[in-house]
Amino acid sequence: MFRQLLVAIDDTASAPVALSFATALARAEGASVHVIHANRMMVGSRGFTELTDVEATAIVDTAVLQLLEEGVDATGSVCRVPSFSIGQAIANAARSRQCDAIVIGSHRPTRRSRLAHPFGRGARERIIRHSTLPVLTAPAPLRVPGGRRRGASVTSEKRSRTTVIR
Repeated sequence: MFRQLLVAIDDTASAPVALSFATALARAEGASVHVIHANRMMVGSRGFTELTDVEATAIVDTAVLQLLEEGVDATGSVCRVPSFSIGQAIANAARSRQCDAIVIGSHRPTRRSRLAHPFGRGARERIIRHSTLPVLTAPAPLRVPGGRRRGASVTSEKRSRTTVIR
């Protein structure tokens, strides 16, 4: 069904979940994956971006390496995008790479985000508006009060290891 997926990631907690979701889907379908990070240019900043080019590239490189370690054919890119053109840039990248679907992470709405964007002006809605491709939203990481799951105990040794989500 899917031969090429585009995974749009950022530097939030939803990126590993989206990547894990895309990895599972790509392995099941035998698809290749292109990882993209749209580095948002700050409004009125004359070209300054939210992340440095090195930070943005490191996010994509880490994601591509994780996909390759899982046996998924993967490439990646970073693009600089004005704040209000992120959805269009991601849709254009998927179109130009002949992708079959776009995978993005999801953020759990908070009271603050609902007040800041009462009409759903987020990246997901903008991508959907500019693309004819299916947009698959990976579930958001669950926030548990106290920062732990029930019955989970975390030792300092476990905390220092890098986790790869499968």
